[in-house]
Amino acid sequence: GLSDTIILDIISNYLVLPNRITVPLVSEVQIAQLRFPIPKGVLRIHFIEAQDLQGKDTYLKGLVKGKSDPYGVIRVGNQIFQSKVIKESLSPKWNEVYEALVYEHPGQELEIELFDEDPDKDDFLGSLMIDLIEVEKERLLDEWFTLDEVPRGKLHLKLEWLTLMPNASNLDKVLTDIRADRDEANDGLSSSLLILYLDSARNLPSGKKINSNPNPLVQMSVGHKAQESKIRYKTNEPVWEENFTFFIHNPKRQDLEVEVKDEQHQCSLGHLKIPLSQLLTSDDMTMNQRFQLSNSGPNSTLKMKIALRVLHLEKQERSPDHQHSAQVKRPSVAKEGRKISLRSQKSASPGSGDSSTAPCTPVMGSSSKPGMEERTQPVEASPQGPRDLGRSSSSLQTGATCSPSHVSVKEPTPSIASDISLPIATQELRQRLRQLENGTTLGQSPLGQIQLTIRHSSQRNKLVVVVHSCRNLIAFSEDGSDPYVRMYLLPDKRRSGRRKTHVSKKTLNPVFDQSFDFSVSLPEVRRRTLDVAVKNSGGFLSKDKGLLGKVLVGLASEELARGWTQWYDLTEDGTRPHVVT
Repeated sequence: GLSDTIILDIISNYLVLPNRITVPLVSEVQIAQLRFPIPKGVLRIHFIEAQDLQGKDTYLKGLVKGKSDPYGVIRVGNQIFQSKVIKESLSPKWNEVYEALVYEHPGQELEIELFDEDPDKDDFLGSLMIDLIEVEKERLLDEWFTLDEVPRGKLHLKLEWLTLMPNASNLDKVLTDIRADRDEANDGLSSSLLILYLDSARNLPSGKKINSNPNPLVQMSVGHKAQESKIRYKTNEPVWEENFTFFIHNPKRQDLEVEVKDEQHQCSLGHLKIPLSQLLTSDDMTMNQRFQLSNSGPNSTLKMKIALRVLHLEKQERSPDHQHSAQVKRPSVAKEGRKISLRSQKSASPGSGDSSTAPCTPVMGSSSKPGMEERTQPVEASPQGPRDLGRSSSSLQTGATCSPSHVSVKEPTPSIASDISLPIATQELRQRLRQLENGTTLGQSPLGQIQLTIRHSSQRNKLVVVVHSCRNLIAFSEDGSDPYVRMYLLPDKRRSGRRKTHVSKKTLNPVFDQSFDFSVSLPEVRRRTLDVAVKNSGGFLSKDKGLLGKVLVGLASEELARGWTQWYDLTEDGTRPHVVT
């Protein structure tokens, strides 16, 4: 059963939009269009609330009816999002927002299934399938929908069809609508979409060994969102022909950073930085050229085509008595065949990465505060398996299969627009914070603090991080916590880039005094961010594993060569670190 599931996942990934198999029967012009697909639009899904759901939990061997612990699974093509779980509620309020790419109208629907979370197999609470052609016609839908395949229950959705505009005439209005003009954050509701076609490179340097060809790959990042190409082996003129997309919060102040690396020796072969504001003034907001690489060979270039498209919600002129309702498709799949929940597939998923690793793009929560939103990429299960969520597989962002019975998503998808839309570890941490507060005001550092020494050694060409100790951590159980520290140098979140301390048992004030290093040059490290998470270990198969707090440390300081030792406040998601003087 496990091997069948994995094999079907891999096959299905290649058979779901937007994946294509290109057969060269026509001119090069049409092939170029297939290689650089522009989505028809972006669907913004406000997953708001449900009412009158079935109570699936029972007590006293079924004599007493209880409530449910509902969550939702949302699918658009090969993109899958999963909401958080609302405990013991028949009228849950999620207030989450997700953004999905739509490549084809006919044949693509918005499919939603609700489940009741249980320790063994999750119970089915209803489904819904909406034709995206109807959503595009209406542009904006805000309705209650009756759930199918169950005797009762309804779901409140707000759906926005965003058109991709090839000019910046509406950008200022879009930025104002999503409040991106008021904050300095690089995450939140998207104002635009960046589409990137990575073609090839020429004249790459040999890397560490002279006269040997490297194994080049390309890492691309916008803010904290990063993606990675496939590896091309033993060549200094690699050809990738891969597509990538990035949701952009504010193109006026965000940059596309690209680095070519030698996978074998983990060294940089060159990099470049493109301010997205350049695309705003380019013809058709597109650049198609060979880019000269910095810190590389004298003639080292990277050929890419990049395009920016503004996401615009067109307001339809409606008469006051206009009535609209999206066409709800009745499921053609047999009822029993659909009731295989996302979570029941977890045990069939091979491997699991670091528990704090967020899935790769969505938004969440109250639409009244879109400026404070968090976001990530849609959860993607590529043929390489769940560990490679950040990697592109074939054409454009190969996502999880659309088949309800073969899904390998492991955690709730962070939503873009809510303070409770972070990965599940952060949600649980915030719940513990609320329990600890219990009507009182917590101190300045409710999650405790961590002491770090950070410096760059130019002699060794390494970033050196010493983890000294933590203080005033929160207790994970009656016995305290079993803390350890995990670090990444963003945007690299591969297993090989992870650093971990030993576990300190049953203490809230652990002392580690362990030193770690990352091979990285000083100019490069100033473009990176140190991701530090304090976690509770728990025993083997223990349920007491989880996040104790995070801090994200920017490394652009001119003091990095000399180094510093400081206490940092731990926060739920690391995005608001306060240095303790």
